[in-house]
Amino acid sequence: MPSSYFASKIKQMDIEKLLATRNSSIRDAIKIMDAGGIGIVFIVDLEKNVIGLITDGDFRRAILNGVRLSQNILTITNTKFTSLNKDSSNKQIINLFLDKRIERIPVLHNKKLIDVLLREDYDLHGKIILPDKVFDFPVVIMAGGKGTRMKPFTNIFPKPLLPIGERAMLEVIMDEYIKYGFKKFYVTINYKANLIKAYFDDLGDKYDISYIEESKFLGTAGALKLLHLKKQTPVFVSNCDILIRDNYLNILEFHKAGRYDMTIVAAMIYQKVPYGVCKIKNGGELEQLSEKPEFDYLVNSGMYVLNSHILDLIPHNEFFHMTQLMEVLRNQGGKVGVYPVSEKSWIDVGQWEGYSKMDGF
Repeated sequence: MPSSYFASKIKQMDIEKLLATRNSSIRDAIKIMDAGGIGIVFIVDLEKNVIGLITDGDFRRAILNGVRLSQNILTITNTKFTSLNKDSSNKQIINLFLDKRIERIPVLHNKKLIDVLLREDYDLHGKIILPDKVFDFPVVIMAGGKGTRMKPFTNIFPKPLLPIGERAMLEVIMDEYIKYGFKKFYVTINYKANLIKAYFDDLGDKYDISYIEESKFLGTAGALKLLHLKKQTPVFVSNCDILIRDNYLNILEFHKAGRYDMTIVAAMIYQKVPYGVCKIKNGGELEQLSEKPEFDYLVNSGMYVLNSHILDLIPHNEFFHMTQLMEVLRNQGGKVGVYPVSEKSWIDVGQWEGYSKMDGF
């Protein structure tokens, strides 16, 4: 390994893509962060001196605290951040990564951003960013649906076997969990179940999979009733056509810290109306005209963490959706949390538009 910071994958030409001005809104900065692809954006002044930064964690806390995304970025900017200079040695870099629970370290020269170091690029006891132990929390992937949005492809192949590069979609999802130490998978199957089982049988022992076979279609939550666990434990649940790029251990920690019975992973979606929007009063009088307004929504991504005791609320052998489970849970005084991720941290592969973007995700 070289004597200084050159292990980084960030190219000099990409630095500009990580910068936001101090006049930017939070929404603008999040878009820049998404485009940069490493979960961080740097706030600069007119001379492009770095005056602060925000990370995906700062974005998440802002959403949870009700901060409006139209507010100025300085509202949530972290001005006291860890950085290195261009003469830092690998020993200094590695010691800093080991000492600090951070994923990225900016490299500054005369207050200008010249590089960003990524924890994953360094040999920290074999990628210390990943857990040292295997977690026995189960992961349930709901793969029993017909995939009607992906016809005519799904007339022949089940949706979980959609090819993503050289892997099936179901493999891509499981590999993401494996990165964070989750190894035990339960896969609900119904439509073209034999094809799914045959595909993974051919892979041998690559994945630890137990199948939950529906005798009829049971919706997005009904098959969870067939999951019989030996102990009370949090359970990850994911649709088979979505992928979240985030730290799954952070999601689990959020769920536990909030003492939630269920946590929804929700993606921030931006929508801009390309017209002037009229607000009226008194039966037709114009009250306000908003030119091309932007709106922000947190949408259900299709990924959840559930405490296993709430599976008792699911009726046996009945068509039952996750939204119904939430309603029953909340009516009984249960607590549902929402873990926000940015728009480009989530992709819905269950529609052709999302599937076409998957290779670059």
